[in-house]
Amino acid sequence: MSSWKKNKVQKVHRERPQPAERAHLGMLERKKDYRERAKDFHKKEDTIKKLKRKAEDRNPDEFYFNMTRTKKTDGEHQRRESAEPVVTEDQKKLMASQDKRYVLFRLSKELKKIEKLKNTLHMIDSSQKKNKHTVFVETEKEAEEFDAAKFFDTHPAFLDRAYNRPKLDSLRKGKFSMNPEDLEAAMEGKDAAYRELEKRIDRARELKVIAEKLESKLSLMDNKRKKKCVQPETKESAAQYKFDFKRQR
Repeated sequence: MSSWKKNKVQKVHRERPQPAERAHLGMLERKKDYRERAKDFHKKEDTIKKLKRKAEDRNPDEFYFNMTRTKKTDGEHQRRESAEPVVTEDQKKLMASQDKRYVLFRLSKELKKIEKLKNTLHMIDSSQKKNKHTVFVETEKEAEEFDAAKFFDTHPAFLDRAYNRPKLDSLRKGKFSMNPEDLEAAMEGKDAAYRELEKRIDRARELKVIAEKLESKLSLMDNKRKKKCVQPETKESAAQYKFDFKRQR
């Protein structure tokens, strides 16, 4: 019997074909095809359920900017066409001129503050000729008693300095201290003022460069002649152009 089972001819299992009346529908669906189709269907069904639940739980007062950027067409949300404002050439020139005017206004304010700081600090480190220090007294006797050379020999720190000079009354009453710590504290305010002056000078330089770049931009808008870039724009200078010669009438 065992030998008979081994030599038994196995039946060939053929797949059922599509009936003749349904041949126009294509090949008959198999079980594995049905599984894939059912899996995809249930996945979409679960997604729709989650979206419906999310829509039910949504706050009606909620707002997000994508609402204004999309519109619903045939039941589908589509992004709106970007409504870019149409700007004419005259409007561009006007905006550039307004920017330039504001930059020049800021530059003038910075220059005034720089000049004020320079006058306050007396420009100690400048190469200009320093003025003489004159001490005024009321009587000749006081002038005879006060010996400037002797004082500056005793206090050499005040000899070549035009700032934080002691007054005569303070020297007479002994209120002025020559302690190095007191001198260092007095110098801190001067150092802070010089740092501020340096920052304002750098800011004024940057504003000047911006004004030059805006001026170059305005000249390109006004002049329609052929041009050649002689020097490209950098962080510290505006671009320079050479225009073709045009004969004046």
